[in-house]
Parts: sequence; C-alpha cells; structure tokens
Amino acid sequence: MRASRLLSILLTLQARGRVTARTLADEFEVSERTIYRDIDSLSEAGIPVYSERGSEGGYRLLDGYRTRLNGLSAQEADALFLTGLPGPAADLGLGAVMAGAKTKLLTALPEGLRRGAEQMQNRFLLDAPAWFAQAEQPDYLPEVARAVWDQRFIDIRYRAWKAEKRRRVAPLGIVLKSGSWYLAGAVDGSPRTYRISRILEFSLSDTHFERPADFDLAAYWRESTRRLEEELHPNRATLRLSPWGRKMFEAFLPPYVCAHAAFDDQPDDTGWTTVTLPVGSIRHSCTDLLRFGAEAEVLAPSDLRAAMAEIAEGLGEIYRQERVGNDAPSRQSRPRDAKPSSRDLESC
Repeated sequence: MRASRLLSILLTLQARGRVTARTLADEFEVSERTIYRDIDSLSEAGIPVYSERGSEGGYRLLDGYRTRLNGLSAQEADALFLTGLPGPAADLGLGAVMAGAKTKLLTALPEGLRRGAEQMQNRFLLDAPAWFAQAEQPDYLPEVARAVWDQRFIDIRYRAWKAEKRRRVAPLGIVLKSGSWYLAGAVDGSPRTYRISRILEFSLSDTHFERPADFDLAAYWRESTRRLEEELHPNRATLRLSPWGRKMFEAFLPPYVCAHAAFDDQPDDTGWTTVTLPVGSIRHSCTDLLRFGAEAEVLAPSDLRAAMAEIAEGLGEIYRQERVGNDAPSRQSRPRDAKPSSRDLESC
C-alpha cells in the first residue's frame, strides 16, 4: 500500500536521520527504483527530503524538520493500529478514540499523502466475519480488552464444551477470527484460549500480573490452532470423488483438511479421483461429507462407510414416504461419538 509506505519512509527518516535507498528498499521489501519514486513523491508533496552522495550518503530530512503528528492521546495512538478495522475497534470500545486519532493523523499529513490515505480508505475494506455468519458481539468484550491492556487478573464463569467452569485468568491477548473473539490467557501459568462470547460472568480484579516477556500472541495463536486442528482430525479416511466432487472439495471442507489431503495422481477410467484426508469423529465426518451428496464415496474406514450408508438409508426412507400436509413420520437420530477435547482450548 503506497500511501502507508510513504508515511513509513517519512517517519523512518525522521527517527534515524540519514538512511540509504538500499536500506529502505530492504526494509519495505521493494526495489531501490521504487524507493527513488517514493522519495520524489515525498518531495513533490512538500517534504524537505535531501540526498547526500558518497560512501556515507543517503536520504535525510532538512535539519529541524518534524512531521506534525502531534496532539494524539495515548489511547488514540494505540487505536491507530486498528484504523483498518472500524467494526472490531468499536467492539473493543475504541471506536471514538480511533476516529479521533484518524482525524488528527489525516490533518497532520501533507496534501499529497492525505489524498492517498483517503483513497486507500475508500478502496479497501476488511470484513472480518465469514460468509453467511453473524459477527459476535460478546457482552464483556470491552471489559476483557481493558483487562488485557491493564494486565489485571479476571475471574470468569465460562461455558465450556462439557460444563460450566470458574477460572481466574491472566489475560494476555485478544484474537478476532472469522467474526468470533477469543481471549488468550494464562491459568496457573499455563496458556489457554477462551471464546469471549461464552463468558457468563466477569469480574475485574484489582490484582495486576506480570506479562511473560517471551509471550508472542501471534505465535501462540498459530501453534494453538494448529494443535487444535490436529486433535480434531486424528484419523484418516479414503474417498472417491466424482469430477464435480473434486471441483467442490476445497469449498466443502475446512482449510486444514484440504491442506493435508493426498490425491491420486490420475482419475480412474470413470473420471473419479481417490483422496486420503484427515477426519475427526464419525458424527463430524458424516456432517462434512454429506455436503457432497452422491458425488463422494467413502472407501475407508469401514465404520465411517457404514455410518454414511445408514444415513443414506434413513434419508431414502424419509423421502420415499408420501407426505400429506405437515404430517410426516419422524425418525429419531442416533447420537454417535463425541467431539475430541483439546488440552489448551477450552472452547473452539
């Protein structure tokens, strides 16, 4: 995003003094030619950028020049990192301060950069919720966010998978994934993940905690989601897919399953393709595979094949019977094995 890069170059020159084009190119992962064009754009916008030749040359700002990014409160400065996420920022209780920070930032920018920033806002939008899903609005999200920022313990009553639980949690970070909010927190020093919408009661403690110096929220989230996906898909299944089923494979199944699926090199004589893929419990596997209808056949394991056959027979029994008005025979479903649990995710 060029407007963002121009502002970053300006702030880099202000913070470091003299910087070479090569250094800027490496830092922003662009070519030196792109940096030359960016420097020209800054000059055209009225920024006093000068080049110095020689072994210690580079670009620098006129002595004494400072950008006018002043007047920001501490909260507004924090909210700048959420300016591309107006909805989530509002959910966190930062909507007003984010709007104030954005106004002050745009006012402080030179005309050329301000125009580019406004164009960026009108051309790119991040819509966090998944398709056909409603974004969550957890009751205690702003309070949890404040506890994360203040490093204060919280006491919660939480609806876990099997039962309600009470926990004292050291809140370390918040993650927004597919419209759902999650809290990464430590319980007795062990990291856990909680879905914030499942917090039934919330109390903010006066006791502060020391945030682990080596805790990396992004790294923790990647590892915990990877581990959860492995635990939810501990088994393997082999399927045959029709050409249409192969085409819809990525649309019907979760990304983890698609990424770890192994297809035969060539379709068979009928055009069907064999694939081996990770699966979870029988119930959840059937739910996923029923989306394919008759365009997929389970070859193994035998218990999954039998479960799919039983469901198909039940569907046939229902739809072969003539229905009159709202009177139709009911068929009681049979519960199968439960969802696997996770060691460190108390909710998914």
